[in-house]
Parts: sequence; structure tokens; C-alpha cells
Amino acid sequence: MIAGLEAGLAAHGLSLLGGFVPEPGDEVPGDPATVLLVGNVGSAVHPHLQAAPERDGPHPLDRWTRRVVAEVAAPLGAACLFPFDGPPFHPFQRWAIRADGRFSASPLGLLIHERYGLWAALRAALLLDRPVALPRFEVVGSPCRSCTGRPCLTTCPVGAFRPNGYQVAACRAHLGTLSGQDCMMGGCLARRACPVGRAHAYDRPHAAFHMRAFRVGGS
Repeated sequence: MIAGLEAGLAAHGLSLLGGFVPEPGDEVPGDPATVLLVGNVGSAVHPHLQAAPERDGPHPLDRWTRRVVAEVAAPLGAACLFPFDGPPFHPFQRWAIRADGRFSASPLGLLIHERYGLWAALRAALLLDRPVALPRFEVVGSPCRSCTGRPCLTTCPVGAFRPNGYQVAACRAHLGTLSGQDCMMGGCLARRACPVGRAHAYDRPHAAFHMRAFRVGGS
């Protein structure tokens, strides 16, 4: 079943990002036997979105994700949850760490993956009413612990990543300036400064898509 699911997701540029058997503290609604996490790694997903009817109109990625994941999940009889449904919002970051121990928190607030760096994004959770053989991943600990200099925290032109939290307004304002066009067209400089998983970094069209959505407050 897992192999078939992975093939179905890959046909849309999506990836299976692990799974777990839920416990009461995980705050998974209902009473599923298994939770599987779906997302994208790097820019494999972007050409599929650009070729889809959802590319035109508001929230193209969210609408495309809802349709495609539902189609892939239907043969499994799986219920679908999405990180953009809310409030209240589901704890997708916590679920990802449960699903794959190679995920951990980063200083930027994004999850970082030991292999994919900051370039694995969570798109959906599939809830199954039966147990499945889950992929096993060794827990390796955060790569941030051994990172010298932490360039992610010193690269942002407006110092948006501060001890008291991420300064959204300062970041958005910078994107509208001439000096902010490197971030706007190529993606967040702080994110790009991370040395982990650089081979999976978003290409410029994909990065620009997300930055445009962030600037106007959509996705």
C-alpha cells in the first residue's frame, strides 16, 4: 500500500513524509489507526501546480492540494486533513516530528530535516482506519546543534528573526522595496543561507510564487 501511495503522490510532485500511530496527546481528530504525512520536497510540485486549473484564482496551492490529495487518498478510504484548515489549526509540525525523527525545529521557526533541510513542506495528513507498515527513520537530532555561526539568523537584511519572534511586518515591508527584490524573486535569504539540504532548495520561479503569496497574505 505504501509503495502505491508513494507512486500516486509522486505523479503530482508530492512525497510521503512518514507516518505514526496516533496517541491521545497528538490531538488527531477521530480515532484513526494510522496517520501519514504528505508534503513536497524541493520544487518537484511546482510544475504540476502551474499546469493545473487552480493556478488561476485565489489560494491556488491550497485548492490544488485539496483536490489532488483527496484523489490520491480516495482508493485508500483515508480522511484528509490540511494545515490551512482553521482556526483551530492542526499541529502539523508536531505530527511531522512524530512521523519522521529526522525533522526538528529550526531557529527560523520552520521545521528542518536532516536530509532535506528547510525545503520539505507539509501539505496534508491522511487518516487511515487500519494499521500499516510504516517506514522507519533513525532519529538523528537537529543539525542546527552543530551548525557554526548559524547564518540563518544573521543573513536577513531587516533582522526579522529575533528572540521575541518572527517580525512579519518588517519582512513584508522589505519585500516591497528595491533592496528586497533578491528575497522577493529568489526566496528568503535567511532560508537560503542554511547549509543543510541545499540540493533541495526551491528554484527561483517556485520561490517567487511563495514570496508573492506571503507578501499579500495568501497561498
